[in-house]
Parts: sequence; C-alpha cells; structure tokens
Amino acid sequence: MTAPRPAGLIQRYREELQVRHYARRTVKTYEQWLRRFLRFHGLRHPREMGCSEVNAFLNHLAVDLQVSASTQNQALSALLLLE
Repeated sequence: MTAPRPAGLIQRYREELQVRHYARRTVKTYEQWLRRFLRFHGLRHPREMGCSEVNAFLNHLAVDLQVSASTQNQALSALLLLE
C-alpha cells in the first residue's frame, strides 16, 4: 500500500485559510489570486520569491490591467498569507 502524497502548495494554502475560518468565497478568491501570481512568475515556488516579485505582480495589476486600488489590496492580502 502506498502512502498518500503530501498536499500541494495550493491545497495547504486552502487548508490554512479554512483553519483561520475565512469564508468559502474568500478562500476561493484568494486561491485564484495565488494561482494568478504563480502563473505570472512562471510557476516558480513562492519560497523562491520575495518582495520584488510581489511588487512586480501588483504593478502588473495596476499598470497593465488597470485594476482598482481595492483589487490590488485584495491581491496583496491573499499573497501576505503565503508565509
């Protein structure tokens, strides 16, 4: 019998939000922000990234996609939970 695979990054992220009692809709939205962030940086692991990558993503949202400040704040809040 094989041992179960350890949970991936997104699954662990989702579980952490649920442990913190975030609403289901917030969990889903934050997970989408995490996926967009990871795709923006070529699927690099967040452990390999820092403030400059977060800033580049937020600048991309503001300049290229012209999202509102509240949308940028939501994306930042989702990324701050990566630990």
